[in-house]
Amino acid sequence: MTISQMARLYGVSLRTLRFYEDRGLIKPRREGSARYYRSADRTRMGMILRGKKLGFTLSEITDLIGGRGASETPDIEERLQPQQIANQIGHLERQREEIDSAIERLRATHSRLSRDAA
Repeated sequence: MTISQMARLYGVSLRTLRFYEDRGLIKPRREGSARYYRSADRTRMGMILRGKKLGFTLSEITDLIGGRGASETPDIEERLQPQQIANQIGHLERQREEIDSAIERLRATHSRLSRDAA
């Protein structure tokens, strides 16, 4: 699979794929400047995107998928330890509270500005 095909398949940019390659997350076969992605790269790409949807950083994802072959356990969630899950839930809950607070402040400001303009 070429880089363009890979980008279309996963809905990411070419730049994203090159970045993941630079970080060592995927390792396409190189022929000159062309990149060719194998089945293992596609499996790892699915794991990377799933990890990002779960709110993990690329460093955390690298730790999760880096040491073992993706074919052993291609489901990133199966690689998580109970403490990692608990920590991530806490992190996401804190983020949600911060987002909810920011939305509340912005709504109040919007309401105040709308009243003042009227």
